Amino acid sequence: MKVSTLSLVALAVLGLSQTAFAETKIGFVNSDRVMREAAPAVRAQQRLEKEFEKRDQELQRIARDLKSMQEDLERNGPTMGDSDRRNKERAFNELNRDFQRKQREFREDLNQRRNEELASVLDKANRSVKQIAEQENYDIIFQEAVYANPRIDITDKVIKTLSDAK
Repeated sequence: MKVSTLSLVALAVLGLSQTAFAETKIGFVNSDRVMREAAPAVRAQQRLEKEFEKRDQELQRIARDLKSMQEDLERNGPTMGDSDRRNKERAFNELNRDFQRKQREFREDLNQRRNEELASVLDKANRSVKQIAEQENYDIIFQEAVYANPRIDITDKVIKTLSDAK
């Protein structure tokens, strides 16, 4: 008698949880797509490219100079005098150190600015997700998933909301 009562309670709880789960509205947002396609993300990327364009061009120029110096040393080094070759090798090494320092600083500055821009976009995206969730009565919205059925994917709505916002 106790076993049958316990079984009935278990079935009732199982039935209630299935009913509650069936009424739960779940959504999914592909954060990577939002960060690539949403208008604020695209504008942020354009700002970064413009902001770092001159430094990138300078690094490319120095890289070309280094390559040219290295080719010159390889081609003419054996026929140069010792002092001339040492001077050119020293100049090459100094320029190479300067290039590596500037390249490291460039990467650090770019990463810092990218993180600032992406944090701003992510904040806007999270506000949009919350707004959609409240307006459409979602119980939970996931941003990371191994698999999400396209039926619950609201990424396009989030991108549109972000793109429509001023």
